[in-house]
Amino acid sequence: MRYLVACALLLLAACASAPPGIDALLPADALLLGEQHDAPAHQQQHRATVEALLGRKQLAALLLEMAEQGTTTAGLPPSADEASVRAALRWNEQAWPWQAYGPAVMAAVRGSVPVLGANLPRPQMRAAMADPQLDGLLGGAALKAQQQAIRQGHCGLLPESQIGPMTRIQIARDRAMAQSVVSAARPGSTVLLLAGGGHVDEALGVPQHLPAGLRARSLRWPAQPPQQDYCAELQKQMPPRTP
Repeated sequence: MRYLVACALLLLAACASAPPGIDALLPADALLLGEQHDAPAHQQQHRATVEALLGRKQLAALLLEMAEQGTTTAGLPPSADEASVRAALRWNEQAWPWQAYGPAVMAAVRGSVPVLGANLPRPQMRAAMADPQLDGLLGGAALKAQQQAIRQGHCGLLPESQIGPMTRIQIARDRAMAQSVVSAARPGSTVLLLAGGGHVDEALGVPQHLPAGLRARSLRWPAQPPQQDYCAELQKQMPPRTP
């Protein structure tokens, strides 16, 4: 019975087709998929991409913005249960609902492909905020564009004094994810990074921190209607400004 189930899974993987736009980006050493975090259709595309690369025996590793560097499923067997996988990745359910990302993660685990946290560990974020050297990792125009993206991403509610430090965190996170991609790269295979759309921006994000010799391709899934008014929610959380 186990043999039949295994054969059925292999057959399904072999028949899995890549989502639109993926084939045009391959072959690549790294494929960076940018999502809208509250768009279920995007997470479904993540899983479909994982399964398609598995079917081609092309997936080197699955990297996640949703887990921190230093976490990995590499020591787990393909039969590991979801609780063990979440524990290995030190999964933060409040920030990232497992229901959304679990299917792609578990597809990689079942396919004997390691899943790795790629994001900057939270304890390092405070140091990043105070590190002016991070400003120099982007060109002047790109740095200003990233700062503007931070303003818009926080609905214009951040005090101007916080724009610089928050931009540095974004840059540090992109650099950390790029370092994770480089570490996981394998000749003849593709590293798959799942991250927010801004992180895969070729002019501002992870691609800016990758070596020139690494073939990386980015794809941002089409925008979806937001599920709630995030600016209104953020405004409730922000302390009132002093006139």
